[in-house]
Amino acid sequence: MRIVILSSSVYSETACAMAVRLAESGHVPVGALALRALDSTTLLRKVGQWGARGVAHYARAKLIPHHADGPPQVKNPHLRPLLENGRGVLLSLRAVTELYCFPVASCADQNGSDSIALLKEWSPDVIIFTGGNILRKPLLDVPRLGVLNVHLGLLPEIRGMSSPEWSLLKNVPVGITIHYMAVGIDTGPILQRYEFPEARQCESLDDLRNRLIAFGIDKTAEVVAALDHGALSAIPRSDLDCDNQFFVMHEWLRERAAERLAKSRTATIAGAVHG
Repeated sequence: MRIVILSSSVYSETACAMAVRLAESGHVPVGALALRALDSTTLLRKVGQWGARGVAHYARAKLIPHHADGPPQVKNPHLRPLLENGRGVLLSLRAVTELYCFPVASCADQNGSDSIALLKEWSPDVIIFTGGNILRKPLLDVPRLGVLNVHLGLLPEIRGMSSPEWSLLKNVPVGITIHYMAVGIDTGPILQRYEFPEARQCESLDDLRNRLIAFGIDKTAEVVAALDHGALSAIPRSDLDCDNQFFVMHEWLRERAAERLAKSRTATIAGAVHG
């Protein structure tokens, strides 16, 4: 199984952890293609996701040399077991590729002609998307099987943005969906859906999202193995006429989602105490 990883940056913890998890399971990627770290589109997207303060914290952790008097900072602590090794913490895809011996390249646009040419040269069976541009059909058509994405919600019930938060507000089980990408938003054929068993243990929405990312990486390795053995087929979609796409959540609604998560956690703790 020839696998390529697409990443929003060489410093993406998700991409690094995904590459390590795949390599550890016997599926070393044949290449990784990342957007340039200081690309304006990437920076604007990160500001929208994390806010200016979160982006500044991330930049300090990744771009400023680490001092020996403290451990390297990892934004998602649930990825630390994958990012730690005998040499320290893998803070970039370049460090991962040095360890597992596969090439990494950077680009200004994953859909660009140079990017498409490089991806075709790597001849992937599967491309795994961990972040970056909105992908266009020429790129989606490159891999033999398709481009895999881990969606942080159960499809088809929860499409689009802020998926964990909308799951909580809509009383849909929190989980992930691994699916092939299509031109539409979260419209590609579904490979596997997984409810997340630890949702009620999460201390915050950020903790929930971080745990879901780690959960999705682990399940992606299982899906890749199943695809490699011909033991898994995509499920055709019959819901594409349904208007169930959600968008970035207003902060007031996000607070209500956080309250629901906190209540479920409190109820779980109380049940454990009285049980």
